[in-house]
Amino acid sequence: MTYTVDRRPLKIPAFRRLWAASVVGAVGGSFSVVAVPTQLFTMTGSSATVGAAAAVSFGALAVASLWGGALADMVDRRRLLLAAHGGLALTYLALWAQTAWGGRSVPVLLALVACQGLTFGAIMVTLGAAVPRVVPIDLLTAANSLSSLVRYGGSIMGPLLAGLLIPVAGLGTLYLFDAVALLAVLWAVAKLPPIPPKPRQATAPGDRRPATFGHVLAGFRYLLTSRVLVAVLAVDLAAMVFGMPVALLPELAERTYGGPAGGGVELGLLYAAYPAGVFAAGLMSGTFTRARRHGALMASAAAVWGATVVVLGLAPHLWLALAALTLGGAVNFVLSTFRKAISQAYTDDALRGRIQGSLTVVLQGGPQLAHLLHGAAASAFGPQLTICAGGLLTVTTVAAIVRLSPHLWHYIADDPQGR
Repeated sequence: MTYTVDRRPLKIPAFRRLWAASVVGAVGGSFSVVAVPTQLFTMTGSSATVGAAAAVSFGALAVASLWGGALADMVDRRRLLLAAHGGLALTYLALWAQTAWGGRSVPVLLALVACQGLTFGAIMVTLGAAVPRVVPIDLLTAANSLSSLVRYGGSIMGPLLAGLLIPVAGLGTLYLFDAVALLAVLWAVAKLPPIPPKPRQATAPGDRRPATFGHVLAGFRYLLTSRVLVAVLAVDLAAMVFGMPVALLPELAERTYGGPAGGGVELGLLYAAYPAGVFAAGLMSGTFTRARRHGALMASAAAVWGATVVVLGLAPHLWLALAALTLGGAVNFVLSTFRKAISQAYTDDALRGRIQGSLTVVLQGGPQLAHLLHGAAASAFGPQLTICAGGLLTVTTVAAIVRLSPHLWHYIADDPQGR
């Protein structure tokens, strides 16, 4: 057993190029995560406008995930990835231009945020459908682990670098850096072999007609009629909706751990602990990527995540809360890695795009619902009781799902259809 990163997929030239380019894109391409809300708040002085931008971005991403997923099942996925990445690069150039020319229009900025959400949504679902055509099924867990390691590493390094660069280079330059970083990704995608649609198998609904609303709904129908995929989705939603108390961290930092009003070291540590755990698990991916019991490991990781949330709610000291969040980040990395591998391997390739689109919409919406539910509950019962209850609900819900859907628990990697 190895205790380091599982690098086996990097022996595949196409995946190696794509992964190496994603390292550049993950760091440079995350600058806009800081730049957009900072620019909006500077322009308006309103956090509500920042929140509206997040809603616009999610709405655009949801639309693009559904329609992009349908297109990914009908056209060459390599060409679709090229078009989507090119569109995102042009969006970043437009964001840079409106800043460089002194633009002060909130509607223009929100329109560009929508373009960013559209192109990013198309990239997410198409890439999720393309990777199983580049990497063998038995290496999907390792490939997803490597991709997640880069994504989370970029989410840590990108904002840190952005904070250092804003005073030196200016806010608008961050958008230009994002566009330049995407050139590396475009090069890697251009080097991929063609990934045309495969002939539809008998188990896959849908056809090759132009994408219509009914064609998009075929993904949801297939998802809802698959016992394994429904169970995977239910487990992931339980972990996100009940057990993701990110909205309560500011209140926890100030009122439980004595941090200053408006944020301080305590708040920064609480926010950093979770991604640190995720990144640490990615560095030790070799300990679990060769496992065959993907379903059992995913469900177990979700239950352990719920337990760490309970510890977070009960923690009287900051160090214990940080330990719980760090461990929680590590087990969530395991959960998300196996969830991706199961959904990719179990789905007929003719429907992978639509299934990835459907999953993206639901899973991206889960954290938004979590913010709403945790915020409302904390105002009535306090943050610690709310967090504990969410953790307990996660554990009990996951146990109930496994009891009702034993197909998930018995799912093994080399028998994706459960035979």
